[in-house]
Amino acid sequence: MAEAETYIPRLKQRYTDEIRQKMQEQFSYSNPMMVPKLDKVVINMGVGDAVNDRKSVDKAYEELTVIAGQKPVITKAKKSIAGFKVREEMALGVKVTLRKHRMYEFLDRLVTIALPRVRDFRGLKAKSFDGRGNYAMGLKEHIVFPEIDYDKVDQVRGMDIIVCTTAPTDEEARALLKEFNFPFRN
Repeated sequence: MAEAETYIPRLKQRYTDEIRQKMQEQFSYSNPMMVPKLDKVVINMGVGDAVNDRKSVDKAYEELTVIAGQKPVITKAKKSIAGFKVREEMALGVKVTLRKHRMYEFLDRLVTIALPRVRDFRGLKAKSFDGRGNYAMGLKEHIVFPEIDYDKVDQVRGMDIIVCTTAPTDEEARALLKEFNFPFRN
């Protein structure tokens, strides 16, 4: 009986074949397990007009499901803020955490398809690291992803994307993401 081949995402294959070796040589790690790797990707869509229109959160939920490939979680307000007309437990946004194969597939689509479609794109800020090896970026339009049908979009929404790595420093995380072809500005 022939053994079925398991699917491995393109970026993960590249990491195991090339990137891990380059990183070990560049930072001279004594142990191969010390080489940084991608941990998870968190995508967040805040829906500001949810205060006036409750259906906007449902629409954002559907669109983020299509982009991420898995169901997001609806985020709710922790406390009431009268100045913003926000009540406790009111739905205000959606977020999803991607790991393993879905994470690699999403990053592949982000770097090769979505970022080149951003208007006036000149590269990602290289200073958006948090000091612990995690990178945060924002997109002003979610319609740069090809999965979104432009004709069915009622409103263009922004999203925050956080790429979490196991790198202890920003320098190592930047080198890792550069190897994954993240287009950083010089």
